[in-house]
Parts: sequence; C-alpha cells; structure tokens
Amino acid sequence: MTSPSSGEAVAKPSSSGLGRLLDQRVLLSIAVLAVLPWLLPSQALAVNVLIYGVVVMGYNLLFGYTGLLSFGQAAFFGAGAYFTGIAIGRYGVPWFAAVPIAVLLSTGLAAAIGIVSTRTRGIYFSMVTLALAQLVYYVALQASSFTGGENGLRGFTVDRISLLGFPVNFLDPVNKYYVLMAFAALAMWFQSRILNSPFGAVIEAIRENEQRARACGYDVERSKLIVFMLSGAISSLGGCMLALHLSIVPLDILHYQTSGMIVMMVLLGGARSFFGPFVGAAAFLILEDVISVWTPHWQLFVGAIFVLFVLFLPKGIWGTLLDTLGVGKARP
Repeated sequence: MTSPSSGEAVAKPSSSGLGRLLDQRVLLSIAVLAVLPWLLPSQALAVNVLIYGVVVMGYNLLFGYTGLLSFGQAAFFGAGAYFTGIAIGRYGVPWFAAVPIAVLLSTGLAAAIGIVSTRTRGIYFSMVTLALAQLVYYVALQASSFTGGENGLRGFTVDRISLLGFPVNFLDPVNKYYVLMAFAALAMWFQSRILNSPFGAVIEAIRENEQRARACGYDVERSKLIVFMLSGAISSLGGCMLALHLSIVPLDILHYQTSGMIVMMVLLGGARSFFGPFVGAAAFLILEDVISVWTPHWQLFVGAIFVLFVLFLPKGIWGTLLDTLGVGKARP
C-alpha cells in the first residue's frame, strides 16, 4: 500500500487538479482566442487562424474522434462560403440569416456525400470523398452564373452590422475578429456537447474497433453518417466566416489542395484533441506567412517540416504538450 508521503500519492492530486481545470476546455479555448490578435504578428492572420481553426475542428470530429480519413472536407468549407455569398449578394439575405441558411444547405450536401461515402471503408472511403469533393469543385466551376466560375464569387460585402442595436464597423479588423470569434465559440460549445454525449462515446468506440461496436448493438453506418453531417456543418461555418471576412469566395477554396491543407493542420495541431485544430491552423499559417517572405517555394519547406512532425511528434504540437503535462488521456 502506498503511503501518503510517497511521490505517487502526491502526484495524483496535482494531476487531477490540472485535469479538472482542463475539463473547462471551451472556456479555456475562448480565453486563449480572445487574446490571439495581440499574440500574432497581425490581426488579419489571427482572423485566418480563427476561420481555419473552425474548419479543422469540424474535420477533427470526423478524422480524430471517429477515425474516418476524408480527403473532401474542402467541399463543405467552400459550400458554406458560396451559400453565404450567394444568399447575401444575389438574394439580399441579411448576414445573420445567411449564415444559418448556408450551414443548413451545406449539411444537406454533407448528407448527400455521406450517404455514398460511408458505405465504403478505409482507403476507398478516402478516395470516394476526394472524388465527390472534386465533383462539387467542377459544379462550382461550370455554374458561373451563380458562383462566378474561375473568377470566384464577388459582388457582396458586409461593412456594418448591428449588435443589440449598436452599429459595429465590420471592416475594422478587431471588430471583425471578435464577431467571428462568437461563431467559433458557438462551434466549440456545440462540438464539446457532442463529445460529452453518449453519441460521443459511440463514435470513439467506432474509431477503436468498428466490428466490436457493431457487435455491441450500435448502428455503425447511421452513426458514421451523422458524424459526417456534423463535421460538414461545423466546417461549413468556417466557410461562412471566410465569406464574411473576405467579401469574395475564391474557387480554390473547393480544390483538393485545400482538403490536403486541412489534413496537415489537424496533424500539426494534434488529432483527437479539442484545441489542437487551432494550434495546427496557427502553426501552418504562421509558417506560410514567415517562409513565403523569403522564398516562393514555401510549400517545400512547410512540407518538410510536416514530415518531421509526423515522424517525431505524431500526436502534434498540442497533443504532445498534453502528454508532457500528464493529461494526454483527457485530450482536452
């Protein structure tokens, strides 16, 4: 029996105390994001980290927590952006109504793609998602009357919004950041509720052993379709944020290279960690911002750094930090 004065007995309260603190992962994440504009080189970079963090967070629900490697997440990222821009620019829908409409339509797209792709497994699932996402890309390319084709979607802007009756200059980078941060906070709360629910336990069981989860009576196919739709909904919210931020939607947002970038971000930050997507997005975008100043071949150097991370830090920056602090199993 271990005595109260032993090192093991002393370490447990400290570890559990840190674990209880990290249980408040949504509040801690919001607190970090609240000061992010003052920690990064520019406020515009902070906005991009916020947007891509939400997109990667949606993908992490599918890949990190459920174990489904998709190469088509750009379809939902782009769909959210396009639906938002079309609703505002073509139909005159207010921005606060355009966002939920875009998320709802993008979730419908995720359902359509998910019905087909979740019938497959392994590399076949990855290839089907890639093929269907490229189909979305070519539809957007050909439907130029709605999407602008190769030139992207233009002709809409949000320069001033009203919050609780107070006008806010949305063109100011600081104002824009904190308005968009409200969407990010909502997405984090929503995903935290999913992970803490019985359904969250189901998808983790699927990740660990799909056959055993099926044998336990879980409807694996239905669960994978639901998580696919939820993942698409969260990532599409990031697309809505991008449309409000840029007032344009470039066609490249739907390209498979964007999906590859999302995969890199989640691995850099740490798959299956709650705050890892924002860390990974920040790491990737900061590397791009710094290295691109010195060379146009920045992708070569970022790719080399990514390979080193996969080899020596397979749990990513945030996941490795959590393991170092002794709370790796909590994965906050």
